[in-house]
Parts: sequence; C-alpha cells; structure tokens
Amino acid sequence: MFYLGDLFPSEYHLVSADVAKSLSGTSSAPVVASLDIAAYNKKLIQIANYPSSTTAHLTASSSATSDASSSSLAAIAPRHPWPVKTVYPNAGALLPFNRIVAYYGNFYSTSMGVLGQYPPAEALSRLQAAAAQWQAADPSTPVIPAIDYIAVTAQGSPGADGKYRLRMPDSQIQQAISMAAEINGIVILDVQVGDSTLQAELPLLAQYLKLPQVHLAIDPEFAMHNGEKPGTVIGTFDATDINYAANFLAGLVKANNLPPKILVVHRFTEDMVTHYKNITPLPEVEIVMDMDGWGPPAKKVGTYTNFIAGEPVQFTGFKLFYKNDIKSGIPMMTPEQVLKLTPQPVFIQYQ
Repeated sequence: MFYLGDLFPSEYHLVSADVAKSLSGTSSAPVVASLDIAAYNKKLIQIANYPSSTTAHLTASSSATSDASSSSLAAIAPRHPWPVKTVYPNAGALLPFNRIVAYYGNFYSTSMGVLGQYPPAEALSRLQAAAAQWQAADPSTPVIPAIDYIAVTAQGSPGADGKYRLRMPDSQIQQAISMAAEINGIVILDVQVGDSTLQAELPLLAQYLKLPQVHLAIDPEFAMHNGEKPGTVIGTFDATDINYAANFLAGLVKANNLPPKILVVHRFTEDMVTHYKNITPLPEVEIVMDMDGWGPPAKKVGTYTNFIAGEPVQFTGFKLFYKNDIKSGIPMMTPEQVLKLTPQPVFIQYQ
C-alpha cells in the first residue's frame, strides 16, 4: 500500500477558472449512429477464450441475437458466465473492440506507480513500448494507451477535514490529459476516497469527466467507512457505491452527447466489493472489474479466477506490478501468459 503523503498545507479547488476556460468547447463528441451488435457479440466470444467446441456453440447463439432489436446478451451462452448477460453499450464504445494498456501512478510520488518514477517523456516511451508488446501478442485487438492518474489519493493523516484523502491540483490533472494527447491515448482518473465518499468526490471531477477522452476508476481498498485510517484495513465498496459512480458518469454522457464511459473498479479480495450481482452496467457506462493484486503468477491467476472471472459483471482487467510482482524471484507475467486467462482482460494496468 502506498500513500502520496501530506504534500500540501491545504486542499485545492479541483477545477480552476483558467482550466475550465481552456477546456470549454471540448466536452462533447459525436456519437456513432448505432452499435454493430454482431461485431460486438463476436468480439465478446473471442475474449471469453473458451475451447473451440464451446466457441462454436457461443457463435451459434450469437447469430440468433445479433439483430439491432436485441437489448441484452441474455440469449447468448446461457450455461456460461462469459460473455456476461447484460445490456449492450451505446455506439462508440471502446470495449471490447480495443484493449486499454495503462500506466498508473501520481506525479508527486515515486512509490505509487510508474507515472511518478520517470520524467513524462520517458514514461510515455515506456508506455508505448508496453502497448506495442500487447499489440504484438494479440494483433486482432487494437491497443489504446492510457494515463491512469490518481486524482484523489488516500492519506496516512486525516487532513483539515478528517477525511484521510487529498485532491490533486488542476495542473497535475491537466498534465495527465496533455500526456495522453501526445500519444493519442485516453485518461483514467483514479479515486481513493479515504473517509470521504464518491458522492463528495466525483462531482468535483465532472469538469474533466465530461471530456470524451477521460474515464474513471474507483478503488475500494481505500474506501473507509468507520473512521479508519487508510492502510490499517482493506476498504470496501458495495454495489450501491459502484452504481452511483456509473449513474454519475451516465448523466455526463447524456448531457454532453458522449460515447460510453469506462468505469474501472479495482479488486483483489471478496470483501472489497459486496453484492456484485447488483452492479448494473448501463448503455452509457462500461464496467471493468480489475484484478489489483500483486505477487507471483499463480497467486495472481487465483485471485483473478476467484474474484474477477468468478464474480462476473461486464469486462475484466488485470494489473501488473513492475516491482511487487517479482519479489518472489519469478518474472512478471507476460502479455502472452495473461491472454491465456478466461476471460481475456481488456484492460491492462502497469504500476
């Protein structure tokens, strides 16, 4: 567990007038007229990564539900957990047609992830190299690079309002947006609420989340509920919290005529996410449950199998740690190894 530390004497107002002015006029994007449901179903079957005999059955089921009038995946593979039976996204959805490869961290900290370990130019070069590895490992799925920036960080001390979290200033979030633009990538704003709430934090990020290239991640590990200090216990989000975040994003999508947003939920234990069956993907929001645990490959695969693949929501992600994954002396998992998972993750995060 890593913390940014108490770097600032007071919290920053998240969106300054200058930044808001500079971003005006860029918060909407045309939405494609309709989703290609047949192509969507076909890609879901591919990433489900079942044996060929099962894939043939899924393909036959998909053909019967590929017309534009279908509103869910309920008729596809009723005996299999993947693909997940849920709503189709609106047109313009990034998933599952692409794989997102993200670099994670905070620019103020060298211990929270790779974004803070290298100068921006070097971080971008390394990210592009990682994206190229994934593209080579799976040429059928285009790779989109992402800057996954921790915009609200859990803290080891309570701060002036006792919430154990720190909001990042405008300049740092704008840096993440600018870096992503250099490589035609997207931005993911990561939120660690501490003793605050999503209801208090997400509206302060709306100025950024309404941009078409900016998406959201939330971290249950640092969501405290009884005044605990982050890091002393593993936090939790309920389905109601995750649904709040999804509905918040959906509201921005509707108000600004945007293609669907991505909502990433980090997870490495069962209790970090409760009542997963009540999590509700929306046409405006694609939900990724991201395996956030570190360790040797066998441990990571076990966590993924039990808490991500075993409790299906919509899409899956997989986190790779440049340092922590190799502490046992076993090399970090390669793209080829991760692609053997069922289902194949469409979101890859490097810390």
